[in-house]
Amino acid sequence: MTENATPKTTAKSPVGFGKHDHAHCKTYGLSRAEAVCEAAGVQFTPIRRRVLEILLEAHEALGAYDVLARLSAEGLGSKPPVAYRALGFLVDNGLAHRIEKLNAYIACAHPGEAHDAAFMICRACGTVAEAEPRGLFKRTAGEAGFQIETLVIEAEGLCPDCGEASV
Repeated sequence: MTENATPKTTAKSPVGFGKHDHAHCKTYGLSRAEAVCEAAGVQFTPIRRRVLEILLEAHEALGAYDVLARLSAEGLGSKPPVAYRALGFLVDNGLAHRIEKLNAYIACAHPGEAHDAAFMICRACGTVAEAEPRGLFKRTAGEAGFQIETLVIEAEGLCPDCGEASV
């Protein structure tokens, strides 16, 4: 697989619960981020890059203060605006998502691609998986004459590992 190839998932395979090459996932995310920023003519500063790396390394939703703690420990900033500005940049440029229910952020599984996001949040372990909602919402909206501009879904339940453990 080439560096710019998408992660090994399908449209029906949520990114986050399944086994995958985590190192490739991080390399892919950073490579796509560089390309997205270059195409948009925006700066992918060292702080913005490190914040994305932190999200990619964690592979889970992190609060802004979790990110700030990592930045501070690495001598990259200790004031909340440092983390919030970098996270805002990543969200605004389609490189990360804000998970409202958790008041946290997660690296985008499809950076630089226009897509709607659906998040499955495990209430036991906190793992968050990203998938693309298709079908029902778009079909129903179309039938009603409603034009969806933004669609974000957050569902809470048990991931495959925690679901098996509770049986």
